[in-house]
Amino acid sequence: MAQKVVVKLLTMNDEKMKQKAIEAVADVYGVDSIAADLKEQKLTVVGDMDSMAVAKKLKKIGKVDILSVGPATEEKKEDKKEKNKDGDKK
Repeated sequence: MAQKVVVKLLTMNDEKMKQKAIEAVADVYGVDSIAADLKEQKLTVVGDMDSMAVAKKLKKIGKVDILSVGPATEEKKEDKKEKNKDGDKK
């Protein structure tokens, strides 16, 4: 099952460090996509991978804070059906 990992890399403050972070995470098996936000120093990684492997790769570059780990896509909730239906015919 694909998951989404959002980490904050505190040393990612220029394009060079952003590129290093992306290349480091790209080596992790199972990564499907990587998005980097330089302004907020966030890196979003989506795929069927080990979140700790992502953190270990990034720790070699700088201080890492894992902000969230969860499912890659939010499942669409089906319309709730009324449980109290009047099925009795009179």
